[in-house]
Order: sequence, then C-alpha cells, then structure tokens
Amino acid sequence: MSEVDNVADKLSKVSITPGIELNLNPGEILPKDGEENILITSALPYVNNVPHLGNIIGSVLSADVFARYMKARAVNTLFVCGTDEYGTATETKALEDGVTPKQLCDKYHVIHKEVYDWFNIGFDKFGRTTTPQQTEIAQQIFKDLDDNGFLEEQSMTQLYCEKHDGFLADRFVEGICPRCGYEDARGDQCDVCGNLLNPFELIQPRCKIDGTTPIPKDSKHIFLSLNKLQPELEKWIEKSSELGNWSRNGKVITESWVKEGLHPRCITRDLKWGTPVPLETYKDKVLYVWFDACIGYVSITANYTDKWKLWWQQPDKVKLYQFMGKDNVPFHTVVFPSTEIGTRKPWLMLHHISTTEYLQYEGGKFSKSRNVGVFGNNARETGVPADVWRYYLIMSRPESADTMFSWHDFIVRNNSELLANLGNFVNRLIKFVNAKFESTIPEYDPTSLDDYEQFKSSVNAILHNFNETMTGVHLRSGLEIAFQLSARGNVFLQENKMNNTLLAEEPAKAAAVVGVGLNLIYVLSAVIFPFLPATSESIAKQLNAPQRKIPDEFSLDLAAGHVIGKAAYLFTRIDEKKEDEWRKQFGGEQKVDEEAERKKEEKRKAKEKKKAKKAAAAAAAANAPEGAPTEA
Repeated sequence: MSEVDNVADKLSKVSITPGIELNLNPGEILPKDGEENILITSALPYVNNVPHLGNIIGSVLSADVFARYMKARAVNTLFVCGTDEYGTATETKALEDGVTPKQLCDKYHVIHKEVYDWFNIGFDKFGRTTTPQQTEIAQQIFKDLDDNGFLEEQSMTQLYCEKHDGFLADRFVEGICPRCGYEDARGDQCDVCGNLLNPFELIQPRCKIDGTTPIPKDSKHIFLSLNKLQPELEKWIEKSSELGNWSRNGKVITESWVKEGLHPRCITRDLKWGTPVPLETYKDKVLYVWFDACIGYVSITANYTDKWKLWWQQPDKVKLYQFMGKDNVPFHTVVFPSTEIGTRKPWLMLHHISTTEYLQYEGGKFSKSRNVGVFGNNARETGVPADVWRYYLIMSRPESADTMFSWHDFIVRNNSELLANLGNFVNRLIKFVNAKFESTIPEYDPTSLDDYEQFKSSVNAILHNFNETMTGVHLRSGLEIAFQLSARGNVFLQENKMNNTLLAEEPAKAAAVVGVGLNLIYVLSAVIFPFLPATSESIAKQLNAPQRKIPDEFSLDLAAGHVIGKAAYLFTRIDEKKEDEWRKQFGGEQKVDEEAERKKEEKRKAKEKKKAKKAAAAAAAANAPEGAPTEA
C-alpha cells in the first residue's frame, strides 16, 4: 500500500457518536408541526451604496450569528434578507450616477451579495424588493387596510418643480442649511451638522434635478390611520415585548412613539420608482418605502417558497426574530405591526427585536454619503480572513451604547485572543497527537484524571451559561462565554502538564488528557460555529469529523481509534506596524472612480460661478443710481 493510500485508509477510520452531526443542507425549510419554528430577518439594507462595518454588525451579521446558533441547536430556522430597492434614496443615487433606478439596483444588489458572501453570512434567501411578489403582496395589504377603514386621504403641501413638472421628495431638494450654513444640505438632513430637516426649512431651496427654485403646492396622499389602531397596537406591544424579551432600546424607542400619541402617517409618495398605489386616482404615485420595505420580508420569503404563508400566516407555530439598528425600530414595532393588525388577517408578528446602537469609526462616524469609514470591500482588501472581522465586530457589537472601531484594538484582539487563546489550544493538542500518537486517539479512561469530574462540571457550567445567553439573544456575551471554553482547555493542558515527560512517565494519564482534550476541542468547534463558521469548519476538518450540533453537556464523542487529520494554523499574527498602514490606506474614504470625481468637481465649479454671478449682479444693483435699470 502506498503512503497516500495508507493516509487515506487511516482517515477513513471515523469513530464518533452517531446523531450529533450538524445538518447544513436541509433542503426547503418549512415550519414543522410539533417543533419550534424560528423565522429570522435582518433589516433590509438600502441598495444605493456599499455596506460599511456598522451596517454589517447592526443587522446582517447579528442575525446570521443567531440563525447559525439556532441551526446548531437543531431548531427549525429560516433566515431571510435582501436589498431594499425602492424609494427616494435609490432615485437620488441613480440620478447622481446617470443611470436608471433599475440599473443601479442591479449593480448594487450584486455588490451587497458579494460583501455578505465574503463575510460568510448564511442567508437561506437573499432577495430584493423589486419583484412581482412584492407588488402583489403589498398591494393586497393596502387593499385590506382600505376595506377595513384604516386608510384616509389627506392633502400635503410639498415643494413642486415647475420646470420638470413634478413634486419633489425631500432628498430631491437641496439648499443652505439653516443651522450651520452648509450650502448642499438635503431636504431631509444636513450631512455636515447632522440635523434632521424638512425641505421648507432650507434657505434658497433648489431642485436637485435641474437647479430651479421649487414652489409650495398641495398634493393628495393616502395615510395609515395609526390613531385608530393604537389601542390594539398597545395591547400587542405590552404582551410581545414581555414574552419576546425585546432589547432595551427597542422598548424605549417604541414606548416614546406610543406615549406621544400616534397620528395618521402618509404611506404614499410622488415618485415613479416604487410599488404602484392600487387606486386609479393615484396611478402616478407609489407606496412610501417605509410602508413597503417591511413587507419585503414577506415577499422575499415568497420568492424562497410558494408555501410562504406557512411562515407568515401561522402565528401560533412560528416565532419572528428581527435584527436592526435602532433607527429602524419604529417601523418594525409600530408601523408594520399596525399594518398587520389593520388587515384583520392572521399575520405573523414580531416576537423578539434585537437592536444595536451605532458603531463609530476611529473617533468619527461612518457616512455613506461622505464615504467615511471601512466598507465591506475594504475589509476584504486587508487580506485578513472574514472570521477575524466577524470576531472583532461581534466583540464590538454596540448593544447598549455606541462603540468604536479601532485598528489598534482590531490587531490586539487577533493576536491576544484569537491566536493566543483559541488558536494555541487547538494547535498545541492536535500537533501533539499527530507527532506522538500517529494521529490516532489512544485507548483512554477519563477517570484516570484526578480532576475529571470537576473539569466536566466546569465545562457543563460554561455550556449551560452559553446556551442560556444565546437563547436570550445576548450575542456579544455569548462569544465571550464561548471563549471561556478554549481558556478552560488551555488551563486543562497546563494543570495536567501535557508534554513528553507526562507521556513517558504516565502514559495512561497522557492518553486520557488527549482523549478528553480532543473532545473538548470538538465541542468548542460547535460552540464557535455561530461566530466563526470557517474556523469551526477548519477544526472539524483537523479532527477528521463532521461539524456537530451544540450540546447541552460535555460528552466523549470522539472514541479511541479515531484518526484525526493534520494540524493547521487557525490564525496568523498581525504585525503591529499594520495599524498605521491600514489607517492611512483605509482612512475612511471609499474609492470612487475618476469620472465621478471629475463630474463632482465640474458641478462644484458651476455652482461657484453661478453664485459669483449673482453676487456681482446684487452688488451692481446696490451701487446703481436710483431709478437706473439693472441687469436681469
């Protein structure tokens, strides 16, 4: 037999406890009778830019960690998300880029998917809101609300552009900020001072499309009668927030909205890009994106399976967990639930909401519009594996207060926690078994270890704490507890003085340390799976064992005679000098092409020229003799 055949023959000897394998390919996932069924969503990211690290940890990564945990506990779980493609932001970005909204959405949907794939976000379905299913479902919900008397017509005063004959959404109006004087403030917010605005506050407002001065004009719109739905909504909030153990800021933000009293909320817009309003008299309007967007969770599920109603209209069989940044809370706890209640149909409603504060960047803020911060493609360009980024982001998850991304902390956590704690424990023991036991687990008796019962008890305590914490959706604490297992493993090897001397003088004890230690590594590989899926897979491969479920208690599932694979490094050290290099290289500026920069500069110069001309005309008028004609 050749050496290659010999190795293959050895590796075919897999001796593990049956039934502990993790099933990562279950086929079409549908709710099961008599079982716990979990539906998980992460906030639908806007399609108009590359997601930054704050976007990633605030929704998709957090949801992914919880979905992986539930699946690793053999809970029937479906995880859906997708790009939010309708609305003013999309129209505005398309206008800036000189493309159609559809072209913009197609481009950025692919970019988003590539970023999330690189971060190992394991969606069961990553879809989009620009689908026939979205139109059908959203319009039916609208009709149900109308039939039940929860829609009303009101007139709104909006800015109107006479030149291109159209009402202007807030972001299509630009002007001088009344707070700080910034000349290119938007009609909804100033990017310099950060204040929220309405377009009527802007000084010298202008149409973003053609630069002309808009005029106020009335427009009729459809409003959702939140005031009529508030009594039922409050009863639901009281029950759901308690049973579902909502995150603190989710409760506080929701309570503040309800306490102020709910008012009818406009759910239509004067735009072209969106779900058409299903009324003949409103054929030139679309549904407001924040009425429409939450329905995207339903339509994306409908694109995953034609049996989508089993997930969304069996509230007694399914629990809904939703993940998002705190700015999205009211739409998920007030507007969308009110919409569901108003249809008078048995919609699945929120069970648990998990929200985050903001992840800041090196003393400042991430900003899509100003390209400040580390974006998904920047993370990939560092050459640092996705699992290291996942670890850092989850450890920095802003659960109760804003946290700060720091290149210094990023490097320290890799070197002192991933490498020195987890990597050291796994590599040290597997290399020892490769070298001293020909990669084969020897016959061993765990009771030959003086501290085995105490060791087993301490590991079980960690596992119990971990499962309780993760079930409560405390993800950062869950990761901290998971790493207590690898720290316990390092202490276990030290306490038993695992080395060549032990092997020579007490071979039975050395065999027990190997058997127990490798089984701890196997459990550890399962516990870190939600956070570090590639690392979990690497450990399982080194153990020559399938990835496994997360257990309730420690057990010896790798038996004597089992042949493990070869040791491989899980992590590599990052040179501290990289801190300054990366800070300069990725100083928060997302790369843009030269053509976009050229157009931006031409636009700036044109504005300056126009302003100078106006100033000259004003000066001439001021200095002209009384009654003299002035230039128009």
